[in-house]
Amino acid sequence: MKKILVCTLLAVMLAAVPAFAKKSYVNGIDPNYPPFAYVDEKTGQPAGFDVESMDWIAKTMGVEITHKPMAWDGIIPALLGKQIDMVCSGMSITPERAKMVTFSDPYWTVSRVFVIHGDSTLATGDILKQKIQLGVQRGTSEANAIKQEQQEKNYPFELRFYDSAPLAIADLLNGRIQAALMDELPADDAISKGRNVKKAGTHGKPDQFGVAIRKEDKELQALVNEGYRKLMADPFWKELQKKYLSK
Repeated sequence: MKKILVCTLLAVMLAAVPAFAKKSYVNGIDPNYPPFAYVDEKTGQPAGFDVESMDWIAKTMGVEITHKPMAWDGIIPALLGKQIDMVCSGMSITPERAKMVTFSDPYWTVSRVFVIHGDSTLATGDILKQKIQLGVQRGTSEANAIKQEQQEKNYPFELRFYDSAPLAIADLLNGRIQAALMDELPADDAISKGRNVKKAGTHGKPDQFGVAIRKEDKELQALVNEGYRKLMADPFWKELQKKYLSK
């Protein structure tokens, strides 16, 4: 009888433990993709909309999530090689990526924009059809899309690739390129920080962001989806948007 009672109590205790208890995961982030993910210059710690979102989800779901900055063009190989467990860092859901990884439910939508110097008069049509230098971050959905479009339509611009959107902005200000293509919020972030740049217009269809996860990690995918459902129903979701995305 004593053994039966002990076993019953143990079963009840185990049933009360969350399915994801005592698990830890590593989130790979782009170290220079404000406002979604970046390394804060003052603290040296990961920060941004995606970082704080995932921290809230980790606390709510009873798991530990740490953030590992790494080069964006190698982040999916790092995920597949199990150096990290997920990528929550403003990653667009694309058919090409979906062949290699699975994604969480979309959590944000963002447009792609051309960015030009504040004194420039270039329009979208000029950017596509003139022989100018166009900057883009390597390994991004916009880089793949504009490269394919250039090949299909024989556009004369010269593509220059950068490790981050802010580095493309820096070369735009220095006159090394005449325009850059990036997601709208990093462009807004540069403008809000006083960079002498402006948006020249949108390009292509908006992207949906999702968290990339290895195809076999169904439990983690369920955790992330449930975490975002809880976050989006909490007032903190609006607070995050006001803090990072309303500049």
